[in-house]
Amino acid sequence: QLQLVESGGGLVQPGGSLRLSCAASGFTLDYYVVAWFRQAPGKEREGVSCIDNTVGNTYYRDSVKGRFTISRDNAKNTVYLQMNSLDPEDAGIYYCAAGRIIGWSVDDYDSWGQGTQVTVAS
Repeated sequence: QLQLVESGGGLVQPGGSLRLSCAASGFTLDYYVVAWFRQAPGKEREGVSCIDNTVGNTYYRDSVKGRFTISRDNAKNTVYLQMNSLDPEDAGIYYCAAGRIIGWSVDDYDSWGQGTQVTVAS
């Protein structure tokens, strides 16, 4: 059974950092495009970052460029999202997703984790 499990969320002060992890089981994650999405209360789920399954190209939404870094550890079958200089606007439930193509739509991804909560507050 394909499964993605996120971890690493929590409460952090503005300007702080968190590292989210997305661990896969039941399939080899490096064969897939992997994306991080987030969803704030009352808002639609939005793509934050993704990494391809070929040469490791990475993509970011404009608001997180220079602050967030997505990476893979194929030996651990895990994708990470390092988040620095966090702002209250970054708060929400963060989901990882796996698919076959690069995209910013939720419809581009077939497998989803259950999400991890990120709260940014002083």
